Amino acid sequence: MNIRLLALALGTALLVSNAMAQDSDTLRKIKETGTIQIGSRDSSIPFSYRLNASGEPIGFSNDICLKIVDAVKTKLGLPKLNVQYTTLTSTNRIPLIQNGTVDLDCATTTNSVARQQQVAFAPSHFVTNITVAVKKNSGITSLADLGGKPVATVTGSTSIQLLRSFRRSENVDVQEISGKDTADAFLLLASDRAVAYVLDDVQLAGLIATAPNPSDYVILKDVVLRQEPYGIMLRKNDPQFQALVDQTMIQLMKSGEMAQLYAKWFTQPIPPSGVNLNFPMSDAVRDVYKNPNNKGV
Repeated sequence: MNIRLLALALGTALLVSNAMAQDSDTLRKIKETGTIQIGSRDSSIPFSYRLNASGEPIGFSNDICLKIVDAVKTKLGLPKLNVQYTTLTSTNRIPLIQNGTVDLDCATTTNSVARQQQVAFAPSHFVTNITVAVKKNSGITSLADLGGKPVATVTGSTSIQLLRSFRRSENVDVQEISGKDTADAFLLLASDRAVAYVLDDVQLAGLIATAPNPSDYVILKDVVLRQEPYGIMLRKNDPQFQALVDQTMIQLMKSGEMAQLYAKWFTQPIPPSGVNLNFPMSDAVRDVYKNPNNKGV
């Protein structure tokens, strides 16, 4: 009987030990390797993008994640911490977070209730409106005008789900075509293979501002399919790392540093061409900085 009790006690202790190890897995992994893995994008202006194929990503979300890197260094007492970047897409970002390839997804991922079943989210750092961009000479002014026409979206994005929901509810026969990323989908619109592009308003603004002929395009600002919060993704069931990320984000918001980063990327000239997106902070963004949260849609 005593042997059985001892075995049970040892088994319980082992389970608790494993659970604790899993809870602190990300910080432990970072300390052991001296490296933090950040997920980035090639063309999500101004959140995460590269100036050239060999360069490291820059952008608003990237700057936020580098603040988290500084907090990790302090927490672990590391004088130096290597940052390794992995380019993510809408289709591989969640699997690469889950399997440990990437520790933080630092781009433009919508925090949704469905995704919260697979990953965790930091407090939202942006709120966007899902809308439509068209060419000015298209004559399209509403969603109803898209009937029977090809419309571009990004594979694996929430925009696809919203477009399909619109098709069902309004019985509009939209022809859906997808690009592998935001830049690829914009090419569908630019080359007239699509007459419209459904995406987040801020990303559409970035793509149009950096296009060869920005004046050719217009965003239908009166068309809003849904308002969505962006959040930095990390692995679920990792309370120590989650707490550090959350604390860092909240401090950035409460101190006003997040607002300074926002101004840097949305209301001032940005690389590579010095274009200014002129995208002032919305009431929705101002509210999530005042009241930090990671609520999904």
